[in-house]
This record gives sequence, C-alpha cells and structure tokens, in this order.
Amino acid sequence: QESIMRSALFAPIIGIFLFLPGQSNAADFVVDASHSNVSFKVRHMMVTNVRGEFGTFSGEVSYDPKNPTQTTAKVSIDASSIDTNDEKRDGHLKSPDFFDTGKFATITFESTKAKKRGKNGLEVHGKLTMRGITKPVVLEVEDITNEVTDPWGNTKIGATLTTTINRHDFGVSWNKTLDKGGVVVGDQVKITIDLELNKKQPKDA
Repeated sequence: QESIMRSALFAPIIGIFLFLPGQSNAADFVVDASHSNVSFKVRHMMVTNVRGEFGTFSGEVSYDPKNPTQTTAKVSIDASSIDTNDEKRDGHLKSPDFFDTGKFATITFESTKAKKRGKNGLEVHGKLTMRGITKPVVLEVEDITNEVTDPWGNTKIGATLTTTINRHDFGVSWNKTLDKGGVVVGDQVKITIDLELNKKQPKDA
C-alpha cells in the first residue's frame, strides 16, 4: 500500500518532467563540409566588396523542428584555410595584421540560446571566438528545410545563416587611409554560412 501511495504521489511529477519544454526530441547532426560553404564579404577601397571563404570547417547541431528554440550548435573553422582568390592577399590575411593564424589557428562559434524568427527562421545567439577574443553574435537562420534522404541513406537538412560583425571587435584592425579619405578595408564584415547537415547514425553518436 505504501508503494502504491508513493507511485501515486510521484506520477504527476514525472509527467511534468517528461513534458517540460526543454525535453525535446532533438536529433544530432554533423556538418557536411563538402556541401556547405562559409563565406564573407568586406568593403575594399570604399568602392566594391571583396569576397572570401574558409575551406576547412566542422560542426555539430542539435535540432528539433517541433521545438526549434532548443537548437544548439558548435562550429570550428580553420583560419588558415582562408581563400580570397589571391595568394598574396591570403598570405597577408593569415599574418599578425589580420587573423594571425600561426598563433590563433581556429575560429569557433558556440550557441547559447535560440529564438524563433518569422515563420520558418531562428535567431541563434552565441559566442564567436577569433584571435583569442570572444564576443556575442547573433546568427539569423533562414530557409530551414525538411529532412530528406539521399541515395546513400543519409538523412539531411539544410539552412542559411547570416550575420554581420565589426572586425575591430576581434582585434582584426589593420588598415590604411586613402589619399582622398576613406580606408582600404571596411569595418563591417558580412558572413554567410550555407549549411548541409547529416543526421548522426547510432554508430556516430
């Protein structure tokens, strides 16, 4: 009888716990780097945008379409994999004037919370670390797809993430003043990440 009474007492508590908002059916995904892209653009000479990308990166995302605000993400980028289609410029970007890749090999992002944005979007808040400096950033997430299965049995989803940062916030502050005013490199850097994610298989978990 005591056992029955104890069960009756704790059953409602267990039920509440199981249906708390944080208890989601989130699936774990890994970044499919061969079908993803991490790119940026920044104003050059006050007249045009220079575009570049990072060729080596990895990451993991936990996502439940029924409970998207529980989304978490962690991404790591190899700073030395920067490519702006100009070898001399890439060498300068890797130097202490910019990313200082010899000392700071990786750029990382780790989410802290997620909020709904519009009908099918998210704001993923997190910490971006570059050149050893960590600052809060917000990634705007759009075009989140439904799950699809490729011909090899991989379950995939995709999304596009964008944000704008001030490079000086992360110590990337090299510049030169132009003769007629203005500077060589703009302060604002627009970042676009096109992600394709593979759902983790049980053996990968």
